[in-house]
Amino acid sequence: MKDKSEKASEMGFLDHLEELRWRILKSLFSVVLFAILSFVFSDFFIDLLITPSKSLNLDMTIQVLKVQGMLMLKLWVAFAMGVVFSIPVVGYQFWAFVTPGLYKSEKGWAPWLVISVTIFFLLGALFAYFVIVPFALKFLIGLGAPEVHKNISINYYAKFVMQLIIAAGLIFQMPVLSFILTKMGLITPVLLKKYWRYAVIVILVLAAFITPPDPVSMIMMCIPLLFLYEFSVFVSKLALKSSGENQEEESPAG
Repeated sequence: MKDKSEKASEMGFLDHLEELRWRILKSLFSVVLFAILSFVFSDFFIDLLITPSKSLNLDMTIQVLKVQGMLMLKLWVAFAMGVVFSIPVVGYQFWAFVTPGLYKSEKGWAPWLVISVTIFFLLGALFAYFVIVPFALKFLIGLGAPEVHKNISINYYAKFVMQLIIAAGLIFQMPVLSFILTKMGLITPVLLKKYWRYAVIVILVLAAFITPPDPVSMIMMCIPLLFLYEFSVFVSKLALKSSGENQEEESPAG
């Protein structure tokens, strides 16, 4: 029976590049398609983004500062939602690309991977929408002096909220990434436990780049990190255990 390295070597380097190109093109096509559909419902998505500020009764006014402001906002929101809705597709394309290097029984994980990517992104997005965004808005808007009018550009406001939602959704992919990297043999539960301090620092730095430039958002993003990292270690153990069982099952009997 062919092992993983033999199966992966069946395709040449150029074949791998060609397949990767098609996987990327399919992902981009999904983003464009969902972006076009999202543009039709852009008013609904914009209303969802504004809802947290309304429910908090903040002393602020959201306004359009440019003539083309609403059009640019709709285009930006449509693109962002296109990326969000395409996450399951991108997850599947990534899994399909690494599938040739997996055992036959491991290839059946594709549906669960797509479901897991979607669920964890939704959990992160909901956490940001209902916890991080309201807390950050209430804290940051409350810092101003009473005599200072808080007139916020709707483009900046929408970008601020969407950044938090997408960032939280991506960070919540940590268990899924742990599963994939363990299956690929790049990490182990022992490695995750040994270097957890360094991993948290790397994640915090990454969170600082993908979240809005304020310490409150980054600190609030840290809350689920420890839980997610511990859960990622557990997921890595499951992935390693299933890989060992699959290897025993598919080993030739003499």
